[in-house]
Amino acid sequence: MRPARLTPTRLAVVLVAHGSRDPRASAATRALTRAVALARPDWDVRDSYLDHSLPRPAQVLTGCAQSHAVLVPLLLTNAYHGRVDVPGEVAAARAAGAQLEVAVSDVLGPVSPLLIDGLIRRLSAATGLAGTGLGGAGLGGAGLDAVVLAAAGTRDGAARSTVEEVAAALGARLGLPAAVAYASAAPPTAEQAVAGLRAAGAERVGVAAYFLAPGLLYDTAVDSARAAGAVAVAAPLSDAPELVRLVESRVSAAAGLRRLAA
Repeated sequence: MRPARLTPTRLAVVLVAHGSRDPRASAATRALTRAVALARPDWDVRDSYLDHSLPRPAQVLTGCAQSHAVLVPLLLTNAYHGRVDVPGEVAAARAAGAQLEVAVSDVLGPVSPLLIDGLIRRLSAATGLAGTGLGGAGLGGAGLDAVVLAAAGTRDGAARSTVEEVAAALGARLGLPAAVAYASAAPPTAEQAVAGLRAAGAERVGVAAYFLAPGLLYDTAVDSARAAGAVAVAAPLSDAPELVRLVESRVSAAAGLRRLAA
């Protein structure tokens, strides 16, 4: 399948998701793509996937009529997919005859104020505080006394350390004890993390979702956390306004445009 050729007068921005057999994941990626396109009508924004869904990034690049494109890896850690798969797609596009200049942005992690703001937005919604203007302080005021940052998981120790940094920053913003949890590849599970905080005296533990889209691993984390008594589990970041702004900042930096605060 070859995507339609993109408009030559605008910067081509290709969002690169991991991909999933779960249709909710590609729906979330398309929602983010639409939100970025709405925020930046001067860009031609397309979604693409490394696995399970089409189009592949190389297909989109090969179909570009523009002279410049920016690939944005929709990844929260710079593990294997960011270091190997994304550059491999650029190489595949070159081999297929793509002539345009391609820049690859940084992944969306690790910790940044926008990322923390997005996590708090989703956690606030899960606790019923969305739209109250209470922010992080409101979460403690609503009765949460600890938070778990649940992530997909990776065997890459350096990548896991960046997840730990995000958890620490989230806890600091909320003024609450924080722990990390993983749905695969590394301990602890969300159930273990929630149980550990409860054993330490926390009665109302909320779970922030370090996920961009729903899918099997997100569902695993949710079920595991609820089994241990978590009182609130956040939705994935998906098309949160803060994530849109973070994508904008990554594109601007990679393309040498005026950089937005990230």
